[in-house]
Amino acid sequence: METRPARVRILDAAHELMRTVGLARATTKEIARAAGCSEAALYKYFASKEELFIQVLHERLPRLTPLLRALAAEPERRTVAENLTEIARQAALFYEQSFPIAASLYAETQLKRRHDEAMRRMGSGPHLPIEELDAYLRAERSLGRIAPGADTFAAASLLLGACAQRAFAYDAADARPDADAFAARLVGTLLTGLTTGGAGRGADIA
Repeated sequence: METRPARVRILDAAHELMRTVGLARATTKEIARAAGCSEAALYKYFASKEELFIQVLHERLPRLTPLLRALAAEPERRTVAENLTEIARQAALFYEQSFPIAASLYAETQLKRRHDEAMRRMGSGPHLPIEELDAYLRAERSLGRIAPGADTFAAASLLLGACAQRAFAYDAADARPDADAFAARLVGTLLTGLTTGGAGRGADIA
Protein backbone atom coordinates (compact mmCIF):
# COMPACT_ATOMS: atom_id res chain seq x y z
CA MET A 1 0.00 0.00 0.00
CA GLU A 2 1.25 3.48 -0.93
CA THR A 3 2.25 5.38 2.21
CA ARG A 4 3.89 8.49 0.75
CA PRO A 5 1.83 11.70 1.09
CA ALA A 6 0.06 12.81 -2.08
CA ARG A 7 2.21 15.92 -2.46
CA VAL A 8 5.39 13.83 -2.36
CA ARG A 9 3.99 11.38 -4.92
CA ILE A 10 3.04 14.26 -7.23
CA LEU A 11 6.50 15.84 -7.01
CA ASP A 12 8.17 12.48 -7.63
CA ALA A 13 5.94 11.74 -10.62
CA ALA A 14 6.42 15.23 -12.05
CA HIS A 15 10.19 14.99 -11.68
CA GLU A 16 10.31 11.63 -13.45
CA LEU A 17 8.01 12.64 -16.31
CA MET A 18 9.67 16.01 -16.83
CA ARG A 19 13.04 14.25 -16.91
CA THR A 20 11.99 11.49 -19.31
CA VAL A 21 9.44 13.06 -21.69
CA GLY A 22 10.17 16.76 -21.23
CA LEU A 23 8.32 19.61 -19.62
CA ALA A 24 6.04 20.33 -22.57
CA ARG A 25 4.72 16.75 -22.78
CA ALA A 26 4.41 16.21 -19.02
CA THR A 27 0.77 17.23 -18.64
CA THR A 28 -0.93 17.56 -15.27
CA LYS A 29 -3.22 14.68 -16.27
CA GLU A 30 -0.24 12.39 -16.91
CA ILE A 31 1.49 13.52 -13.74
CA ALA A 32 -1.63 12.86 -11.66
CA ARG A 33 -2.02 9.41 -13.22
CA ALA A 34 1.61 8.54 -12.47
CA ALA A 35 1.17 9.81 -8.89
CA GLY A 36 -1.93 7.68 -8.38
CA CYS A 37 -4.26 10.60 -7.74
CA SER A 38 -6.81 12.71 -9.59
CA GLU A 39 -5.94 15.86 -11.49
CA ALA A 40 -8.18 17.73 -9.05
CA ALA A 41 -6.05 16.44 -6.17
CA LEU A 42 -2.91 17.71 -7.91
CA TYR A 43 -4.39 21.21 -8.05
CA LYS A 44 -5.01 21.11 -4.29
CA TYR A 45 -1.25 21.27 -3.82
CA PHE A 46 -0.07 23.19 -6.89
CA ALA A 47 -1.90 26.04 -8.57
CA SER A 48 -0.48 25.26 -12.02
CA LYS A 49 2.00 23.10 -13.88
CA GLU A 50 4.36 26.07 -13.80
CA GLU A 51 4.28 26.15 -10.01
CA LEU A 52 4.78 22.38 -9.91
CA PHE A 53 7.82 22.69 -12.18
CA ILE A 54 9.36 25.35 -9.95
CA GLN A 55 8.81 23.20 -6.86
CA VAL A 56 10.43 20.24 -8.62
CA LEU A 57 13.50 22.41 -9.21
CA HIS A 58 13.51 23.53 -5.57
CA GLU A 59 12.78 20.19 -3.92
CA ARG A 60 14.02 17.41 -6.20
CA LEU A 61 17.29 18.78 -7.59
CA PRO A 62 20.57 19.59 -5.79
CA ARG A 63 19.90 22.36 -3.26
CA LEU A 64 21.88 25.23 -4.73
CA THR A 65 20.04 28.29 -3.38
CA PRO A 66 19.93 27.14 0.29
CA LEU A 67 23.67 26.41 0.12
CA LEU A 68 24.42 29.87 -1.27
CA ARG A 69 22.31 31.60 1.36
CA ALA A 70 23.89 29.61 4.18
CA LEU A 71 27.39 30.46 2.99
CA ALA A 72 26.54 34.15 2.59
CA ALA A 73 25.33 34.16 6.22
CA GLU A 74 28.36 32.26 7.58
CA PRO A 75 31.17 32.48 5.01
CA GLU A 76 33.98 31.68 7.44
CA ARG A 77 32.89 28.14 8.25
CA ARG A 78 35.39 26.84 5.68
CA THR A 79 38.01 28.25 3.31
CA VAL A 80 36.97 30.22 0.25
CA ALA A 81 38.27 27.43 -1.97
CA GLU A 82 36.24 24.80 -0.10
CA ASN A 83 33.08 26.90 -0.21
CA LEU A 84 33.39 27.69 -3.90
CA THR A 85 34.22 24.10 -4.80
CA GLU A 86 31.08 22.87 -3.06
CA ILE A 87 29.03 25.58 -4.79
CA ALA A 88 30.49 24.63 -8.17
CA ARG A 89 29.87 20.92 -7.57
CA GLN A 90 26.24 21.47 -6.56
CA ALA A 91 25.70 23.90 -9.44
CA ALA A 92 27.16 21.46 -11.96
CA LEU A 93 24.82 18.72 -10.73
CA PHE A 94 21.84 21.10 -10.60
CA TYR A 95 22.25 22.25 -14.19
CA GLU A 96 23.02 18.71 -15.35
CA GLN A 97 19.71 17.48 -13.93
CA SER A 98 17.60 20.53 -14.77
CA PHE A 99 18.77 21.08 -18.35
CA PRO A 100 16.84 18.14 -19.89
CA ILE A 101 13.71 19.23 -18.01
CA ALA A 102 13.85 22.91 -18.90
CA ALA A 103 15.15 22.61 -22.47
CA SER A 104 11.68 21.99 -23.91
CA LEU A 105 10.58 25.39 -22.61
CA TYR A 106 12.47 27.04 -25.44
CA ALA A 107 10.62 25.01 -28.06
CA GLU A 108 7.24 26.49 -27.15
CA THR A 109 7.04 30.27 -26.84
CA GLN A 110 3.70 30.35 -25.00
CA LEU A 111 4.81 27.70 -22.52
CA LYS A 112 8.00 29.61 -21.75
CA ARG A 113 6.05 32.85 -21.33
CA ARG A 114 3.74 31.21 -18.78
CA HIS A 115 6.70 29.81 -16.89
CA ASP A 116 8.50 33.15 -16.89
CA GLU A 117 5.38 34.84 -15.51
CA ALA A 118 4.96 32.15 -12.85
CA MET A 119 8.59 32.47 -11.77
CA ARG A 120 8.25 36.23 -11.42
CA ARG A 121 5.11 35.83 -9.29
CA MET A 122 6.87 33.31 -7.04
CA GLY A 123 10.05 35.37 -6.76
CA SER A 124 12.03 32.70 -8.57
CA GLY A 125 14.12 32.55 -11.73
CA PRO A 126 17.45 31.38 -13.17
CA HIS A 127 19.08 34.71 -12.29
CA LEU A 128 18.72 34.17 -8.54
CA PRO A 129 21.69 31.80 -8.07
CA ILE A 130 23.94 34.43 -9.66
CA GLU A 131 22.65 37.05 -7.23
CA GLU A 132 23.00 34.68 -4.27
CA LEU A 133 26.56 33.76 -5.25
CA ASP A 134 27.36 37.44 -5.74
CA ALA A 135 26.10 38.08 -2.19
CA TYR A 136 28.32 35.30 -0.83
CA LEU A 137 31.37 36.65 -2.65
CA ARG A 138 30.67 40.17 -1.41
CA ALA A 139 30.59 38.78 2.13
CA GLU A 140 33.99 37.19 1.51
CA ARG A 141 35.29 40.47 0.09
CA SER A 142 34.15 42.38 3.16
CA LEU A 143 36.06 39.88 5.32
CA GLY A 144 39.20 40.43 3.29
CA ARG A 145 39.34 36.83 2.14
CA ILE A 146 39.28 37.83 -1.54
CA ALA A 147 40.77 40.88 -3.21
CA PRO A 148 39.11 44.23 -2.35
CA GLY A 149 38.75 45.09 -6.02
CA ALA A 150 37.32 41.70 -7.06
CA ASP A 151 34.30 41.91 -9.38
CA THR A 152 32.02 39.56 -7.48
CA PHE A 153 29.13 39.69 -9.96
CA ALA A 154 31.41 38.80 -12.87
CA ALA A 155 32.95 35.97 -10.84
CA ALA A 156 29.51 34.61 -9.91
CA SER A 157 28.42 34.78 -13.55
CA LEU A 158 31.57 33.01 -14.73
CA LEU A 159 31.31 30.18 -12.22
CA LEU A 160 27.62 29.44 -12.73
CA GLY A 161 27.85 30.04 -16.47
CA ALA A 162 30.58 27.41 -16.72
CA CYS A 163 28.46 24.95 -14.73
CA ALA A 164 25.46 25.56 -16.99
CA GLN A 165 27.63 25.24 -20.10
CA ARG A 166 28.91 21.85 -18.87
CA ALA A 167 25.31 20.62 -18.85
CA PHE A 168 24.55 22.02 -22.32
CA ALA A 169 27.79 21.20 -24.11
CA TYR A 170 27.95 17.59 -22.98
CA ASP A 171 24.25 16.76 -23.21
CA ALA A 172 24.76 14.71 -26.39
CA ALA A 173 28.25 13.44 -25.50
CA ASP A 174 29.03 9.98 -24.20
CA ALA A 175 30.08 11.40 -20.83
CA ARG A 176 30.42 14.71 -19.01
CA PRO A 177 33.50 15.82 -17.09
CA ASP A 178 33.29 14.47 -13.55
CA ALA A 179 31.48 17.02 -11.37
CA ASP A 180 34.01 16.90 -8.52
CA ALA A 181 37.06 17.27 -10.76
CA PHE A 182 35.32 19.93 -12.85
CA ALA A 183 34.45 21.96 -9.75
CA ALA A 184 37.99 21.80 -8.37
CA ARG A 185 39.58 22.91 -11.66
CA LEU A 186 37.03 25.67 -12.21
CA VAL A 187 37.52 27.11 -8.72
CA GLY A 188 41.30 26.85 -8.92
CA THR A 189 41.24 29.01 -12.05
CA LEU A 190 38.61 31.45 -10.75
CA LEU A 191 40.41 32.06 -7.46
CA THR A 192 43.48 33.25 -9.33
CA GLY A 193 41.47 36.29 -10.36
CA LEU A 194 39.69 36.74 -7.03
CA THR A 195 42.73 36.81 -4.76
CA THR A 196 45.77 39.03 -4.56
CA GLY A 197 48.13 36.08 -4.18
CA GLY A 198 48.20 35.14 -7.85
CA ALA A 199 48.19 31.76 -9.50
CA GLY A 200 48.50 28.69 -7.34
CA ARG A 201 47.49 30.33 -4.07
CA GLY A 202 43.71 30.09 -4.31
CA ALA A 203 43.44 26.77 -2.47
CA ASP A 204 45.38 28.18 0.47
CA ILE A 205 43.09 31.17 1.07
CA ALA A 206 41.66 30.83 4.57
